[in-house]
Amino acid sequence: MASPTITLNNGTKIPAIGLGTWQSKPGEVKSAVEYALKEAGYRHIDCAWAYGNEKEVGDGIKASGVPRSEIFITSKLWGTFHTKVEECLDQTLAKLGTDYLDLYLIHWPIPLNPNGNDPVFPKLPDGTRDIDHAWDLKDTWKQMEAVYKKGKVKAIGVSNFSEKKLEEILPTAEVVPAANQLELHLYNPQHKLLAYLKSKGIVAQAYSPLGSTNTPLFADETATELAAKYQLQPADILLGYLLAKGMVVLPKSVTPARIASNFKGAIAALEKLDQADVERLDGVAPGGKQKRFITPPWGVDLGFDNWP
Repeated sequence: MASPTITLNNGTKIPAIGLGTWQSKPGEVKSAVEYALKEAGYRHIDCAWAYGNEKEVGDGIKASGVPRSEIFITSKLWGTFHTKVEECLDQTLAKLGTDYLDLYLIHWPIPLNPNGNDPVFPKLPDGTRDIDHAWDLKDTWKQMEAVYKKGKVKAIGVSNFSEKKLEEILPTAEVVPAANQLELHLYNPQHKLLAYLKSKGIVAQAYSPLGSTNTPLFADETATELAAKYQLQPADILLGYLLAKGMVVLPKSVTPARIASNFKGAIAALEKLDQADVERLDGVAPGGKQKRFITPPWGVDLGFDNWP
């Protein structure tokens, strides 16, 4: 069983189901990546410099025996590297053990002080995040375009960018972002932003598509009703719903059975859900269940609707 694919705006094909590796503990992510590639059919691995586990991700890729050319690898530029994009990319490439990425994203539209008191989350004396307010996002994007032109990455994009933040880079961009990775799920569908992305030819990617720890999504009445109707699991419906809307899904797990069921179930639900089902699921969050699970305390207005 192969993942469905989506064609990005530069012609690159991306597998629509990827394995997320955020919060995967040391010792777990290597075996999770190896299993996903070798046994479960995945061909897309999503990682990031800030996750701190790219060396293990690379070890898992190597252990899988699947040729590099068959694997789509995504990683992300961290905030303390907005002024030195290629340096962050080179660290990622070295840890993963590859000489190119298939997709490279700006992790957050938040340039952090590169000379602060912490390499990941520099803080000011009052405990707030040490943000480099003088740095312009369009200059980060110019450097992203440079590594793309060098061939070190096959496509470039963004993550956690609202329409407002995209409009800070698009007027001067030579390359339109290929993707925008966002918190997207049944309770945070971001309908307005998705319509904007579609108008620009930017593919949406869903992180935390099943919610977060102790997620309420599995018990959602609409999801469970559709799961019963199609003899599937609620997780299958949650993933298939997003696939049906034309986005990439990145469920995260380190449990082999869950890794496998997420892949198979997502495809099964995609095949069964019809337009009426999708429209019904689209109405769940606007009907009073809108909820975000990921809201880091950046202390700046990111421009999202429904941001605390």
